[in-house]
Amino acid sequence: MARKVATGTRGAAGGSGSLRKHGTIARDLGVRIVSGRIQPGSILDGEIEASERLKVSRTAYREAVRILAAKGMVESRPKFGTRVSEAWRWHLLDPDVISWIFSADQPDERLLEALFELRTIIEPEATALAATRRTEAHLQGLRRSLDRMAERSLAGPAGQAADREFHSLLLEASGNAFLASFTSGVAAGVAWTTIYKQRKSPLARDPIPDHQRVYEAVAKRDPAAARSAMTRLIRLALLDTTRGGKLVLAKRKPTKKRKRTQATAS
Repeated sequence: MARKVATGTRGAAGGSGSLRKHGTIARDLGVRIVSGRIQPGSILDGEIEASERLKVSRTAYREAVRILAAKGMVESRPKFGTRVSEAWRWHLLDPDVISWIFSADQPDERLLEALFELRTIIEPEATALAATRRTEAHLQGLRRSLDRMAERSLAGPAGQAADREFHSLLLEASGNAFLASFTSGVAAGVAWTTIYKQRKSPLARDPIPDHQRVYEAVAKRDPAAARSAMTRLIRLALLDTTRGGKLVLAKRKPTKKRKRTQATAS
């Protein structure tokens, strides 16, 4: 039987900068869901009860639930209430959802690992394609982004924006519309991991040389080197994010080479 949970959180009704009330409520609920404090299958408070607890209008709460529903995080049914969806239904590449994941003091390790696994699947291949398909305009954009990262560093908003642009340009330069559709999610993941890495201490390592290696491979139109450089960049970013901790992306076991027979040796 689904467990009913209270939706009230301290400060939910008070606003958060430019966020309107329903956006703040959606964010607070979203953070609690992605952090595991509200488990999938749980039933949220009803509209009347929640709005009274949060001291907001029923309209504001209703709009907050609609935001979460649009992101696949909850499902509302007449007579059954609003239920938190299973994690596989969440739109995890939605920039808001990614920001909620990193809002927790300690993001869910499974989600962190999954994000880096996705990047390892997508970005190296996109970068390899970019090495063969990029235009001079793409290359100039990558150079500008790299220069701004070096000039401003990744410690501030300007450098972080340049970092997002660098990764976004590579996806665009792949020439594959389906890969390019990952741009907003990948850019948000890049941005929030960088912010998270600096939350408690400065960056332990300068990642700009890793980006420089990617740029050089793309500039030389070397897809193998581009793929390798991006794979290395992502793996080092994972180690930086976890401070060399528990998370390690699973490496594929090498397949055993089949012995050559006289029939196949020729």
